[in-house]
Amino acid sequence: MASTLTQVAKRAGVSLSTASRAYSDPDRLGPETLRNILTAAQELGYEPPAARLVDTPARESWTIGVVVPDVANPVFGAFVKAAQGEGWHYGQTVVLVDTDFNADREREAIIHLRTRVDGLVVCSPRLDADTVLEICGRVPAVLVNREAAGADCIIADASDGLRQAVDYLDALGHRRLAYVQGSAHSWSNLQRVALVEELTAKAGIELQMLGSQAETVEGGIAAAASVIACGASAVITHNDLVALGVVSGARALGVHVPDDLSVIGIDDIPLATASAPALTTISVPMAKAGSLALATLRRSTGGERPTPRTIRLPTQLVVRASTGPVARSAAHAEELA
Repeated sequence: MASTLTQVAKRAGVSLSTASRAYSDPDRLGPETLRNILTAAQELGYEPPAARLVDTPARESWTIGVVVPDVANPVFGAFVKAAQGEGWHYGQTVVLVDTDFNADREREAIIHLRTRVDGLVVCSPRLDADTVLEICGRVPAVLVNREAAGADCIIADASDGLRQAVDYLDALGHRRLAYVQGSAHSWSNLQRVALVEELTAKAGIELQMLGSQAETVEGGIAAAASVIACGASAVITHNDLVALGVVSGARALGVHVPDDLSVIGIDDIPLATASAPALTTISVPMAKAGSLALATLRRSTGGERPTPRTIRLPTQLVVRASTGPVARSAAHAEELA
């Protein structure tokens, strides 16, 4: 069995990241540390990925197309950054296309890329899964946050996080919950809507399902009035950007979070901790999904044809200051009534 970088790091007495830097950025290491790592690698017969690729001509030209709906959204930015990092480590070039949530642009992007790349990653597509796979044709493809039979799929499974969120709000005494939807063309939105409906019904919580909004801060600001008007004491939104918009819109209308309204987002983007109040949210491991997408493609573009599989990544509620007991919200709800 080939030696691993983890084994090299252990023998050299350094962290895995330090051992990796010996091959990716050796100038950042001290001479003695670098010498220890390289000596350990030689003793173990470790061959770094870049060296292996040189001996495998078919892999030298690996180019992977990554299609995302909005690279300006921090959650997709984290996905792309992780995918590029994974690709770089294994000598893969990542070509990025941002479709701006437009299904037609998504179709054109895949058609354009499929003759120019060795594999495709399509993240949160607006097109249905069968259409995406049909357009990809014979090019190996991985779907992210879209599930299809007979295809490699990576799903950030919101069920755990949403269950924790509903249980948490229930424990705080909230009996009327609003949910602000994302795009009607989003598979993730449809899954989350169904989950929230099921979970609130089981908990005996009244659910006010509000309409679709742009998955942006502006979309959340637009939804704020409807959230307040429906009399909900708490709201869960399709993503963190919408949640931050709801907080801003509520403030402009004289409603305070969490005193009058508890707000929960989904994604756990960096802005969630920097907002005021800090946002309670459901952490979604999109960076891990980015790395896994490239690793999954590597099996196919390297000549393997393994059985397609669906990988489900768990989500987790992260409690911060934008949620509180219903007792503080109830007085305001009664005033509105």
